[in-house]
Amino acid sequence: MTGNTEKPIVMTVDDTPANLELLQGILQKQGYEVAAFPRGAMALKAAAKNPPDLVLLDIMMPEMDGFEVCRRFKDHPELKEIPILFISALDDPAKKIRAFSEGGLDYVTKPFQEEEVLARVNTHLCLHQAKKELERHNHDLEDLVEEKVEEISDSQLATILAVSKLTEYRDDDTGRHIERTQTFCKILAQKLSNTPYTDISPEFIDNIYHAAPLHDIGKVGIPDNILLKPGKLTPDQFETMKTHTTIGAKTLQQVRNRYPGNAFINMGIALTRSHHEKWDGTGYPDGLAGKEIPLSGRIMALADVYDALRAARPYKKPFPHEKACRIIREDAGTHFDPAVAEAFISLESEFETCYARMANGPDRLHL
Repeated sequence: MTGNTEKPIVMTVDDTPANLELLQGILQKQGYEVAAFPRGAMALKAAAKNPPDLVLLDIMMPEMDGFEVCRRFKDHPELKEIPILFISALDDPAKKIRAFSEGGLDYVTKPFQEEEVLARVNTHLCLHQAKKELERHNHDLEDLVEEKVEEISDSQLATILAVSKLTEYRDDDTGRHIERTQTFCKILAQKLSNTPYTDISPEFIDNIYHAAPLHDIGKVGIPDNILLKPGKLTPDQFETMKTHTTIGAKTLQQVRNRYPGNAFINMGIALTRSHHEKWDGTGYPDGLAGKEIPLSGRIMALADVYDALRAARPYKKPFPHEKACRIIREDAGTHFDPAVAEAFISLESEFETCYARMANGPDRLHL
């Protein structure tokens, strides 16, 4: 209940003092706290300071009739849910219809009977209290559902990252490639969000960070003799290696069939399939060029190449940061989206710091 006590507060509004006195006696005898007012404006001002639990409202009053008072209650965000019962000597059906259309819940005709007034007041107070309890329960339920969804989401992301790292564990030299590239993607996306790439929203940044670990998930389908070959791949072996993009995308598409509107899964498919596409159209698997390549794939491409250049692989020694940056600058506009390359150039020192911090540290799951 509202107010400073546990008693329900019933507000009575009537320009006839005798009616106010009669209603006050009836209601106080039943244990209600009563706030009585002879004018609508006074009642509205008082209700704004201390909202009642229910209002008994006369229709025919000077200055502001009951319909206008009811309308103002309903227009006030803090008062609109308070039940209003009209009381009037008018026995005009049109007036009763208007009373309900203005937001009144019930109508008591004067001269009123004590039993009728108490029955209607008690009924609507109980209904109002039940409604508030239901709303409170629904709110608590929504909070619980949101909490559980968040728990499930965190669990799923941890599982996805763990599965993605299975490929990494097949090649000890790649170290913490998964964590590094997802961080690179995030800082590139954040930088690009402050450029004409206006479609980069906070949701995009969050999704690319969590979807980035999926980019090489298709390598679980590549034989070890190709994936771990210390020398240069033969043309046939390279064609097999290239299929990791489509293997990964097809695997994720099966998940999308169940969750077609999931932005995270859709981004995972896009960057998994397209992170080896090149700006000039010479990449694989689809030979896309320019902005035909999904933005997530263009960002992932640069992050992946920088990390590959810096890391030791079965077929190469690690390159120093300066050489990796030089290669990326030279390939801007051919391999890489020029805007993504420009963002990288402004972030070179952050890339170097991130790589150094995560190169040899303990292998943890960063969500």
